[in-house]
Order: sequence, then structure tokens, then C-alpha cells
Amino acid sequence: MSAPNERQARAVPPAELFKAIADETRLRILGLLLHAGESLCVCEMVDALELPQYQVSRQLSILKRAEIVSVRKSGTWAYYKINADNEAFTAISKPMQELLKDEVFIADRVRLDRRLSLRERGRCVVGFGDEQPAVGAGWAPTEATR
Repeated sequence: MSAPNERQARAVPPAELFKAIADETRLRILGLLLHAGESLCVCEMVDALELPQYQVSRQLSILKRAEIVSVRKSGTWAYYKINADNEAFTAISKPMQELLKDEVFIADRVRLDRRLSLRERGRCVVGFGDEQPAVGAGWAPTEATR
């Protein structure tokens, strides 16, 4: 009997795959990645989802652990994309896209398309849309930020 190749040996069990996508925020992230068809920066997803960065990053780490997404770092930016080597997810991604048609998913895609229009040479250059300037750069705390 031959030994399984390394990719088969590391395959995520189906139960883990479905557990990883069984969350609305993770489905929204996957909806964005499937819609874009390319790598997305964390800040682009934060702006499109209108969620805090820590929450998006936490959900991305779960998707990465399940080998559904992969990450590439470029300077201070982290770009995530669908992991094409995950054959199980690839098999369910097309039908999944057909199911992600609720208003929330449509609104996410509209915001993402707007956000992607800010790229320069195909790369994110903006950072987080709700970032405040550093102290000393004209920013002073208000009652809301104290």
C-alpha cells in the first residue's frame, strides 16, 4: 500500500471545513473573497464588512487554520485569498456563492467594489477607512474617544 502524498495527509476533515464556514462573519468574508476573485487586504475587508479589524482578523485566522484561505504579507499589509489547493472548499464554493444572495452579502459586495476602486496598481494603499490620525497630527481626543 502506498503512503498518501503530503497534501492528502494534511487535508482538513470535512467536519472541520463545515465548522469553519458555519459563522455569518466568516461567510461574509468568504463571500467577499469569492466575489473579488483575487487577494484582499484585511483593511479592505474591514471597510467592506463594517466590522472592527480584530473581529475580521480573528475570523480570518479560523479560515486559515482550516486551510480555506491563505495569506501573503506585503509590507504592513496582509492579503488573503481563497486557497485553491483546498479541493473540498473549491468543490462547494460555487454552490455556496449562489446561496450568498441576502441583502447583507450584496451590501458587502457593493462596499468592497467601492473600496477596491481606491487601489493603486492593484494594491491597497489606503489602510483602514476609519483610522484616526496619530496624536500630534492634528488629532485631539473627544468625549467619544476618551
